[in-house]
Amino acid sequence: MSKHRVIYDTDPGVDDAMALVFQALHPDIELLGLTSVFGNATIETTTRNARFLAGRFAPGVPVAQGAAAPLKRSAPEPLAWIHGDNGLGNIAIEAGLEAALDARPAHRFIVDTVRAHPGEVTLIAVGPLTNLALALADDPQIASLVRQVVIMGGAFGTDGVLGNVTPAAEANILGDPDAADIVFGAAWPVAIVGLDVTQRTVMSHDYLASLRDRGGAAGRFVWDVSRHYEAFHEQSAQLKGIYVHDSSAVAYVLAPHLYTTRRGPVRVLTDGIAVGQTIQKPSAMPVPAPDWDTRPGSTVCLDVDVPGMLALYEQTLCGTL
Repeated sequence: MSKHRVIYDTDPGVDDAMALVFQALHPDIELLGLTSVFGNATIETTTRNARFLAGRFAPGVPVAQGAAAPLKRSAPEPLAWIHGDNGLGNIAIEAGLEAALDARPAHRFIVDTVRAHPGEVTLIAVGPLTNLALALADDPQIASLVRQVVIMGGAFGTDGVLGNVTPAAEANILGDPDAADIVFGAAWPVAIVGLDVTQRTVMSHDYLASLRDRGGAAGRFVWDVSRHYEAFHEQSAQLKGIYVHDSSAVAYVLAPHLYTTRRGPVRVLTDGIAVGQTIQKPSAMPVPAPDWDTRPGSTVCLDVDVPGMLALYEQTLCGTL
């Protein structure tokens, strides 16, 4: 058995695609399935992209279509200016490579797969958390059967980082704050890899060019898919490169020692001007806080060994592990 058996819950998305390549090529990850969710694009687009990515980089891995909208809200507009009109940086999407589409909805695929492999499945979730919340509603007992849940989302104020779509909220959590609060309150081991570390981790233009030149077909794909995304970063943040969001969640699964973390329960604001904000009560904080104290602790990433993370991704793509 591989070291990590993974269901990848994703809304591809350029950085989602880069994280999928990372998982598909790393020898310690066995992909059990991809589950699509709305977010960076509509559910139809993210599902098509997930099927294309699985077919190209993880043949034989099934895809299950997930939620088209949040639990209690309308779906957000697609982020074409960030991820391109097709969600994959406007690269050409080849026909005929698509992975099979599982007949089950994503949340049921998650439930069935976790029950088939009790104690073994890691859920890596890099979009809105609607599918995970629906899986919990369908079968609350799966929380005790999941090995771990690793989420790219949220922000906890390290060095003033609080949000990237509002002053208070990160995009994935704001996509479905009600689902996120449910997921963070469930009795499964949760690690949150948020903007505190993903915005410290930057793949520079030169780093991406090196992957293109040394990483074979996968490296060329990562370069091609990130061209529109890098242009967005340069325009929006004057960054000559890209933030490493979703691949950071994969890196945490593979090498948690690269991350400095803090334990404590996490709540998500579900209304008001700060909707989507993630707030942790650190376990070392002694004062009572009833809205947090009855919930399980989560592991929140606050710092990262950036060279170590970038080396792990590079070695995986270039086959030098």
